[in-house]
Amino acid sequence: MKAVVFGGSGLIGSKVVAALKAQGHEAVVAARNLGIDVVTGEGLDAVLQNADIVIDTTDAPSFEDNVARSFFETATGNIIAAAKNQGIKHYIALSVVGTHKLQNSGYFQGKLKQESLIQASGIPYTIARATQFYEFVLLIAQAATADNVVRLPSAKLQPLAAIDVATAIAELASGTPYNGIVDIAGPEKIALSEFARKALVAQKDTREVVTDESALYVQTFKIDDSTLTPEYHTLLGNTGFDAWLADPAKTFK
Repeated sequence: MKAVVFGGSGLIGSKVVAALKAQGHEAVVAARNLGIDVVTGEGLDAVLQNADIVIDTTDAPSFEDNVARSFFETATGNIIAAAKNQGIKHYIALSVVGTHKLQNSGYFQGKLKQESLIQASGIPYTIARATQFYEFVLLIAQAATADNVVRLPSAKLQPLAAIDVATAIAELASGTPYNGIVDIAGPEKIALSEFARKALVAQKDTREVVTDESALYVQTFKIDDSTLTPEYHTLLGNTGFDAWLADPAKTFK
């Protein structure tokens, strides 16, 4: 099997490439620094020649509403066009659990548009919605910090390690297209405030974490226990948060 991984040098994409190669597949990195531009369409047909699968792990260059919306619509349209030209048999796209519930953000409006374009493309597909990554927990805490206090709600999420996302996507690539949505999540649910608290303690960060039900997720979203937890067929990662925090090789974004 030959898979082309768009965003293949990023946090998830690079791990997907490694996982596919470990399984004996050919995995090609498609990235801008290699002359492949999903926004202009440059190099797409060439990189997809003789490929079986597209794996799209690209991300918008900014969370700014208009920039994100434009990126996902344009990039996805260009990848779909090239995938049709080259007879791609399976289009796998990395998306986000809760995308359809976070539509007060232009970023997630763009993600939903990306999903809808793929679903309507006629190419066999799998939308792989992942929960929040462990690697981003400090960024979540920072966004919630004021006067050295972190305020977050107790709403549950089901986060996971980036390596578990990549492993699940590689497994999906080896199987039959779902022609639907698959969720990828961690092995356990945790309150958002506790998620941040555990990470800060592990980092010996002295900021106080206060559970505040009025607090917004990344200063934008009012969430509850169903917003950031899976609701479709779910693939579970194996790495618990405590084990990940204890791993000296872990990295935060």
